[in-house]
Amino acid sequence: MSEFKELTWQGLWNNNPALVQLLGLCPLLAVTTTAINGLGLGIATLLVLVGSNVTVSLVRNFVPNEIRIPIFVMVIAAFVTIVQLVMNAYTYELYLALGIFIPLIVTNCAIIGRAEAYASKNPVKESAYDGFIMGVGFALVLVFLGGMREIIGSGSLFSGADLLLGAWAANMKIQLFTPEQPFLLAILPPGAFIGMGLIIALKNIMDTRMARWFAPQKEKVVARARVTTEAS
Repeated sequence: MSEFKELTWQGLWNNNPALVQLLGLCPLLAVTTTAINGLGLGIATLLVLVGSNVTVSLVRNFVPNEIRIPIFVMVIAAFVTIVQLVMNAYTYELYLALGIFIPLIVTNCAIIGRAEAYASKNPVKESAYDGFIMGVGFALVLVFLGGMREIIGSGSLFSGADLLLGAWAANMKIQLFTPEQPFLLAILPPGAFIGMGLIIALKNIMDTRMARWFAPQKEKVVARARVTTEAS
């Protein structure tokens, strides 16, 4: 159980592929004009991560070390093709909105990195969970950045939800305010870089504060343990 707790902490926060490893930034910055676009790409990446991690873990003892990277890329490409075909069939408009960045998942260093660093060295169960939690961490950043840019740029949230979830989700759109003109800086690529920088800065501030909060507690525990030992 401690292994899964560590994987959860690493994937969601301490070693988040987008915020800490800074991997997969090309699609992350390009498609996050809305929260739904970010969610769509996040789900696609998560499915590829889980599928590739499980497959790599299953074949890890049969793949020669000299050709492991090409094999991993082929496995990832196979799952990307499956996800691409499914999106083309069931979420066609979102598929068009995400465009070239769906097949580019093949070259996402976060997926190749997890296959090489973890799945190729660990059992299937742990590898599947590692892929899932890393995918969730990546998707959360996509949705958060997309939502932030969408709110600042157009004053709305969850616009285009019907592209991913179907016609029933058209009413999910929340119009927080109606600007006279869209704030183009947030919608265009420079807004993605600024927004990502702010998110990383916020995480660093929170890490620093958490380190300050927990450090004194550890010192107190050590001090008390010493006093108890001396008294005995």
